[in-house]
Amino acid sequence: MTDIEAEKMLEQARSLVEEGKKEEARMCLLNLLKDEPKNIAALLMLGGSYFEANNFKEAKLVFQQLIKICPGVGLYSIALFNALWRLKETDEALKEIRRFILHADKDAEKETIAQYLSTLSAMKNNNQTNVVP
Repeated sequence: MTDIEAEKMLEQARSLVEEGKKEEARMCLLNLLKDEPKNIAALLMLGGSYFEANNFKEAKLVFQQLIKICPGVGLYSIALFNALWRLKETDEALKEIRRFILHADKDAEKETIAQYLSTLSAMKNNNQTNVVP
């Protein structure tokens, strides 16, 4: 598949979402990912679509793929953390925070790291965890 064809499929998926045809948009993204399994934009759109539909198990799987491709990107880490949290997989969510802090570029991702540290502090204050990375 050429870059132009992939971009057209992404645009088609965006249009379908705007028309409220979210399942058709997901199918379009899945078809694109068959040919380009590492297409970041398609993975991000698909994961977001699953998350928005409260299908957190599928969102988790998609966000895990993004993490494998780009382990140090805060946006993808936060997406995975939120999916894990919604699934009540607290230990896995905490592991994701630790994993991210170890892999992240500390300068480029200082906002995400600060957000995670704030989250951990709030969790500790609410007795949700005593684990600090």
